Amino acid sequence: MLDFLFVAVVIGLIYVWWSKRNSVKTVSTDELKRKIAEERNIQLLDVREPQEYRGGHIKQAKNVPLSGFGNASAQYPKQKDRPVYVICQSGMRSQRAAAMLQKAGYTDVYSVKGGMSFWRGS
Repeated sequence: MLDFLFVAVVIGLIYVWWSKRNSVKTVSTDELKRKIAEERNIQLLDVREPQEYRGGHIKQAKNVPLSGFGNASAQYPKQKDRPVYVICQSGMRSQRAAAMLQKAGYTDVYSVKGGMSFWRGS
C-alpha cells in the first residue's frame, strides 16, 4: 500500500512540474490593447494563415503563419528578452506558437486569449 502511495505522489509531482514547465502565459484582448497603447514598438505575431491575416489584422502584428512556424525563425522577433504577444483566430494556434518561442529561448511570451474572434468583439 505504501508503495502505491509513493508512486502516486511521484507521478503527481512529475505532472505538476511538467505542466508548469510547458505553461504559456496568456493576456486578454483588453490587456493587449492596453499594451499596444503604452508601447510603440510592440512585438506582436499573428500566426494565422496569410488569407486570414489579409481578411483583417492588428496594425502592429507581423504575420508568421503557424503552418511554417518551426522553419520561420528568421522572422521571429530579434529581442528574446522583450515581451512577445502571439495572436491567432481563437487562441489555440497562438498557444502552440508561444510554446515554440519559449523553447527557442524567448523569456516573456504571451498568447492572446480568444484571439481575433474576441478582438473584433471587444
